[in-house]
Parts: sequence; structure tokens; C-alpha cells
Amino acid sequence: MKFLSHSAEETFAFAKRVADKLKGGEIILLNGDLGAGKTTFTKGLARALGVKETVTSPTFTYVKEYDGRLTLYHFDMYRVSDADEVYELGLEEYFYKGGVVVVEWNKFDDVRNPIIINVKSLGGNLREFEIQDEYIGD
Repeated sequence: MKFLSHSAEETFAFAKRVADKLKGGEIILLNGDLGAGKTTFTKGLARALGVKETVTSPTFTYVKEYDGRLTLYHFDMYRVSDADEVYELGLEEYFYKGGVVVVEWNKFDDVRNPIIINVKSLGGNLREFEIQDEYIGD
């Protein structure tokens, strides 16, 4: 399923539709170029999960944890070179904590049953999100 967003508010609304389906234990892989809207989507997801903190990209810390209806673990693997480095850091342990894991710039090589969201900037504020249909529904 594809969703077109014309603004951050529309991206937040799309993220809420996804968040409303989450029960805990899901791993969301966000794919897209720099500036495509991955962190904006994650901010909207966090808001929909009841996170009160300001969500920022964890580029230099690899992962940030936020408390809400479900705990949100936000990963940014942009500065990680490969899967070996990810496993040396022990980051896969977050997959088994029962929260929702969001990974930008994925470097994990064995994620089971991920929710994959592809994000494209179409110019200006226009973004295209593509996700597996069963995670959104009507």
C-alpha cells in the first residue's frame, strides 16, 4: 500500500495508523535517502504511542529509548559500517525486549518478519510511503 504525504502532519497521521496496529515486538525497517522523512515518521509514531519526550535522530548514540504505551527503541545505523559492528555492539538484544523497534539505515542481516516501510521524497514536502497492506488496513 502506498501513502502520499504533503506535510509533516500528514506523515504523523500515517504513522498513527501504523501505531494503532502495534502490539509490541514489531521491528520496523525504514528505507529511504537522507532527508526522505524517516525520522519525521518515527516522531509521529512516537507521538501516537504516547511518548512525551522530543524524538531526535540517534545518529551518534545508535539507539534511543522512549516510554509510551509501548516502549519505542529508535535506531539509526547510518554511521555503522556493517552487520558485524552491529552485533559487536549487542544491539540485537533490543529486538527481544517486547517494545517496538524502528531502524533507520538498517545494517542487521537477519531481522525476522520486519515491517518494511520505504520512504521517498518526491520534491518539496511531498513524500511517498510504501508499506505492506496488512499493517494499515482501512
